[in-house]
Amino acid sequence: MIHYGDLPKPYCEFETSKVAIVPVPYDGTSTWIKGADKGPKALLDASANMEIYDIETDSEVYKIGIFTDCPITEDSSPEAMVEAVKERTLKLIEKGKFTVIIGGEHSVSIGTIQAHAKKYKNLSVLQIDAHSDLRDSYEGSKNNHACVMARAKELCPIVQVGIRSMDSSEKTNLDPNRVFWAHKIVNCDDWMDQAIDLLTENVYLTIDLDGFDPSILPSTGTPEPGGLTWYPTLKFLRRVIEKRNLVGFDIVELCPNTDDKASDFLAAKLLYKILTYKYLNQIK
Repeated sequence: MIHYGDLPKPYCEFETSKVAIVPVPYDGTSTWIKGADKGPKALLDASANMEIYDIETDSEVYKIGIFTDCPITEDSSPEAMVEAVKERTLKLIEKGKFTVIIGGEHSVSIGTIQAHAKKYKNLSVLQIDAHSDLRDSYEGSKNNHACVMARAKELCPIVQVGIRSMDSSEKTNLDPNRVFWAHKIVNCDDWMDQAIDLLTENVYLTIDLDGFDPSILPSTGTPEPGGLTWYPTLKFLRRVIEKRNLVGFDIVELCPNTDDKASDFLAAKLLYKILTYKYLNQIK
């Protein structure tokens, strides 16, 4: 298995790493383009070709140590997978690791959100996504990829960014004051502080890659036009991390294809940028 960033020892070893990355190659409930189970490997493969010096911040975050854990392969049911992710996340948190989940479809986020909600008080969940994911149940499961934020909302406040697709049935479970619609935030950034003001002290971040516009990330299972772009998203994430305590995050819904390696690389680079912002004060 390739370690994230193809880092040399000791920067990829468990004992010396602040960060643990957990691949979850699960694609059991996706409803359109299949292949998100191949996302974690594609992200890791791309990361091996990434420069590990960050120009923007003049830093090298890998020096805090980034360990890549063995994949979670439980796929007997969405419920069993969610429980496996929850248990693994809790074990890593208890060992002092900042835990990052890479998917896999968005349902893999449910277990790690549950784990962080159990560990951290005053938690909120920040979602970057094209879809609201607020169905209470879908295709017979409350742990379907379309139900992620309904499960999160049961645990703590949520803030949703980049939303531009939903079913009318989700309107009853949606708080319009906590949603930053894609068509309203394009070409401006005055919404960023408004969104951050709605977040609590501790923040868990879940990023569905279809939150990005297909022009920069086409390789996802449910692409939607009108999405976020690279630099405004980084600007927002850096501001969030500067003003709140990011306790964990996930990156999901990479659905790789052989004709588009740019999406794989964007996902790998996004992970590195978030870690850079999180640990900037410790690596400067």
